[in-house]
Amino acid sequence: MLKILILTIVLIAIVFILFGVKILFVKGGKFPKSQIGGNRELNKRGIHCAQTQDKVERKKHKVHHVHY
Repeated sequence: MLKILILTIVLIAIVFILFGVKILFVKGGKFPKSQIGGNRELNKRGIHCAQTQDKVERKKHKVHHVHY
């Protein structure tokens, strides 16, 4: 049981180190953008975050908030 725990901790540490290699040693290295708004490829395809798509649709159809 202890061997499996130690092996798991070592493997997780190796993964974190390998993820950090690009950031630490590559010039201009950084984590890839995971948010839809910052992803160029998704924006090229016309895919935006839900808030942006809602804003665009409201402008297209002139939808205003209704106050009760």
